[in-house]
Amino acid sequence: MSHTAPDPFAPSSAAPAPPDGRPGSADQESIGRLVGEVSRDLSTLVRQEVALAKAEVAQSAKNAGKGAGMFGGAGVAGHMVLVFLSISLWWALATWLGGGWSALVVAGVWAVIAAVLALRGRAALQSVGGLPKTAESVKKIPDALRGHEERNA
Repeated sequence: MSHTAPDPFAPSSAAPAPPDGRPGSADQESIGRLVGEVSRDLSTLVRQEVALAKAEVAQSAKNAGKGAGMFGGAGVAGHMVLVFLSISLWWALATWLGGGWSALVVAGVWAVIAAVLALRGRAALQSVGGLPKTAESVKKIPDALRGHEERNA
């Protein structure tokens, strides 16, 4: 006598009954599942926006740090070059103007150079951007939540 067990992976022909036997409970379960999915998707969206903001801040800080470090190193090296060039210019001008006047001329040239560099440095620091990608994507969230994604295009 051959006895075969039913296949547990075979599709069932019987439709699943609602959990509590009431006619509307399947609809309520679907709505509950949808609300759960929306909640989970919204949570994921918020986490992704926070991660994007962190990445942009880290990248901006990294770039600013590199730039500042390189400017510092260039400043030290340039300072040494300029000290020796200034002494040479002072010495060369001293033969025509005298030691005191030549020192004032060299100091005046350096005052003008310092003012120009300070103004350009301030303008460069003011141009450091914020979080443009994060701000743009956060503006799209309200329309996406309302189901108006076409407004974000």
